[in-house]
Amino acid sequence: MLPDFRLHHREYINEILRAILQELDLERLLTRLIEATVTILAGRAGVILLREEAGWSVAAIYGLPTSLVRHIESLMEDVPRHEVDPVRFEVPQVLRRLEWLMQIAHLGLQQGVGIPLVAREELLGLIYVYRNYPSLFSEEDLVSLQLFADQAAIAVHNARLYTGLRQEKQRLDALLDAVADGILILDPELRIQRVNPAFAQMCGLAREDLPGKHHEEVVRWKQIERGQPLEEAMAQGWPEGPGEALYVQGDMLRADETTLPVGITYAPLFDEEGNLLNIIASVRDIRAFREADRLKATFISTISHELKTPIALIKGYVSTLRRPDVRWDSQVVQEALAVIEEEADRLNRLVHDLLEASRLQAGALKLQFQEVDLGALARRMAKRFAHQHPAFTFRVDLPEDLPPVWADEGRLEQVLANLLNNAVKYAPPGTTVCLQARVSPREVVLCVQDQGPGILPEDQPHIFDPFYRSRCHADSYPGTGLGLYLSRAIVEAHGGRIWVDPHYRQGARICFALPRQKTV
Repeated sequence: MLPDFRLHHREYINEILRAILQELDLERLLTRLIEATVTILAGRAGVILLREEAGWSVAAIYGLPTSLVRHIESLMEDVPRHEVDPVRFEVPQVLRRLEWLMQIAHLGLQQGVGIPLVAREELLGLIYVYRNYPSLFSEEDLVSLQLFADQAAIAVHNARLYTGLRQEKQRLDALLDAVADGILILDPELRIQRVNPAFAQMCGLAREDLPGKHHEEVVRWKQIERGQPLEEAMAQGWPEGPGEALYVQGDMLRADETTLPVGITYAPLFDEEGNLLNIIASVRDIRAFREADRLKATFISTISHELKTPIALIKGYVSTLRRPDVRWDSQVVQEALAVIEEEADRLNRLVHDLLEASRLQAGALKLQFQEVDLGALARRMAKRFAHQHPAFTFRVDLPEDLPPVWADEGRLEQVLANLLNNAVKYAPPGTTVCLQARVSPREVVLCVQDQGPGILPEDQPHIFDPFYRSRCHADSYPGTGLGLYLSRAIVEAHGGRIWVDPHYRQGARICFALPRQKTV
């Protein structure tokens, strides 16, 4: 390098060093670094290779055709890695391959020099500069390049750390945003630093409005079932150390003053000196857990009630028939046995419905599909129920062009039996139960309607839920609340739908639709 060049570029070198040491974007840093290195050494072209876990890769080029990048990387694929002293063992191999590439590339490049980038005793990469004239790189050139490379290596190291931190932050942001539970990060003064979208939705406020607010402004309790508020716990000395979580459960007031049942776990984060840095709150919507508890309580109550009556009747009749001091005539015995048989059948239906509900929850409902004549099935079921319930009139109103459906006939029979059983249970004797059907271009719709008390509007959204019983009918009409739940599951397994007709006013009318074409 010429003396006047070094004299005039010393300030340029210092300026470049200041610039690259402040640059934290790795890609921009490497681009600027290779341009500056080629300029300082009065070169023609240059390349920066970085040493990654998977091997050496081209990170930046200057004055070289981009088509050479893949060729350079392929040359480096089988460079052996030496973790003990990579500068001594790996760098010479990389240099030899770059020199060989310079000779065969026919780019007019006649001299090259490479200097490793080492920071904190770690080999980060290599800078290689080409000249297009035969002048050798002097000792002063190499010293200048090495000094420059040492500072550049620090800049690369810092930029890599920054890039890694930025990528980790991006991953953390993506993770927090994707979590279904609400996440709330508080500072030691309990002011909100950040929240995820799930928490903003839970509390009913815009996400951008939450940072800076105090915890008690946002997490407001209408009722606490378990634990104590965060502010009270901290006033009593919580947390005493790492790993000491605080759990609070209850009804949280949202921004519109409605409530949401939640369980919040507060976890403290300390630095190495034991100072509290943050409190991480995980907020879980526990409506599903409450519903499960409600279903469990309803299940126990319903099943206990439904078992009590048949068991009491069976035991009563058996005890009566076994009395040693009375001889019953055959007619009384037959009547008693008929009641026992009827109640045993009732118990059997109850057990069957419970098993079916269990299979549905386990996703084990199996269907045997075939072409089914829905009209013939409806007429057969109406005839059976007319024989079993002579106090009712059963009318079938079906169009002549009712097409067949692709379905499990036994399961559809179960649906119709549930709907007809409900009709004769709730409607008074002497009334009419009607089966009607209609055809649309895509569906076949079948409805069962009665002349009973009907279904209250507040009950209609819930009658297909398991164990649901209308409060106004629960005491007057026995049942488990599983029939319509099973019916909905069967219809939906066929790709159909089932609903209550809200416009029918003379009783109850429940319809289900099945697709006309094969769905399986």
